[in-house]
Amino acid sequence: MIFAERLRSFPRRGFISIASAIVFAVVGLTFITPSAFTDTDGWHGHHQRDRSWIASWAASPQAPFPGGLSMTGFTDQTLRQIVFTSLGGNFVRVRFTNEFGDRPLNIGAAQVAIAAPNGAIEAGSERALTFGGQSSITIAPNAHVVSDPAPFQAPETGALAVDIYLPGSTGPVTWHPVGLRTTYISPVGNHVGAPLLPTSSTTQSYFFLKSVEVRAAKQTGVVVAFGDSITDGQGATPDANNSYPNHLGRLLAASHGDLKMAALNQGIAGNRVLANSVSGGQNVQARFDRDVLSQPGVTHVIILIGLNDTFFTGGMAADGVIAGHKQLILRAHAQGIRVYGGTLTPVGVTGIFEADRQAINEWIRTSGEYDAVIDFDTTIRDPDNPTIILSAYNSGDNIHPNDAGYEAMARAAYAVLRQDLD
Repeated sequence: MIFAERLRSFPRRGFISIASAIVFAVVGLTFITPSAFTDTDGWHGHHQRDRSWIASWAASPQAPFPGGLSMTGFTDQTLRQIVFTSLGGNFVRVRFTNEFGDRPLNIGAAQVAIAAPNGAIEAGSERALTFGGQSSITIAPNAHVVSDPAPFQAPETGALAVDIYLPGSTGPVTWHPVGLRTTYISPVGNHVGAPLLPTSSTTQSYFFLKSVEVRAAKQTGVVVAFGDSITDGQGATPDANNSYPNHLGRLLAASHGDLKMAALNQGIAGNRVLANSVSGGQNVQARFDRDVLSQPGVTHVIILIGLNDTFFTGGMAADGVIAGHKQLILRAHAQGIRVYGGTLTPVGVTGIFEADRQAINEWIRTSGEYDAVIDFDTTIRDPDNPTIILSAYNSGDNIHPNDAGYEAMARAAYAVLRQDLD
């Protein structure tokens, strides 16, 4: 059977849970042949009916923080933002968002190009983005827009530069604070397409950028990594693409055979199951539809969430976190999406916080609610002291992994995903 047919036939519950780093589920998939990805036609060619749009990169939008750049925004400036793709294609389109804006957002010009070091782009790679054939567009508050399809050879696991010119005053911005890629901010003026963007400042956040999509075979899968700062990649080396979803995307891209899947990072630092917060954004149940269920082509989701709830409730959060997980599983299964439970990783504390973590992990491993389990806990913990991260995987704050730790997490996730798809 092809990917979509087998996906609909998946059982929605009852897969085996485990307490080790790797679990092997028992459903197989047959993937399409490489020839299905060969398309010599243009956008309106006869292969178009076999194609669909897949997000190759995405970030979860957040509201501005009090004070600082996210509140003041930009005036008559150009941004060059660097994204790291997880799936290639020969057409591209970009989604821009004004979800948390308090006024219309004017985009005066936009383009996509292959990124080069230090805010430069590769000569000849740039493609202007249009919106209904126009070079500019206004996005209403709380809305987003998608650009027209543009012929563009997007690489697998490569860096793209997305330029936008903001001719007016944006006011408070819709952003993603923990971008872990340098965003280049120009002085006054439209500098879209400049070989080297004139830069007045830089930051490590994304602004107004929701996703970059490529045209892919309809049978291509999408796995969404959904969670908090550990999914977001906090503690990883900036500009090195070393979050666990980045590593997972590379493993999938290098996979043998015909496996084709995009890996999206929909983590938000500080995010919780049970409550909203200024820095942690909307709770996971509020944002699940937007960040997971609405992703085009999504077939799998990895849920790794709950640590912040134990911190901010003073413990005793396990029952509420588990109830929240059950709701996410139910909603994903209603859309035919397979759901993997990620065990909560150690944070170097004991007492009631650790009791909560252990209770949540025990439920993830043994309840049978998840289709499969990815045991991130046993993957990165110190076997001699399981309440802390192994020193080789510790970023230094005893909470977030380093690059090597995130790679180990990705390999644990890939092993489960790979077995599930073979």
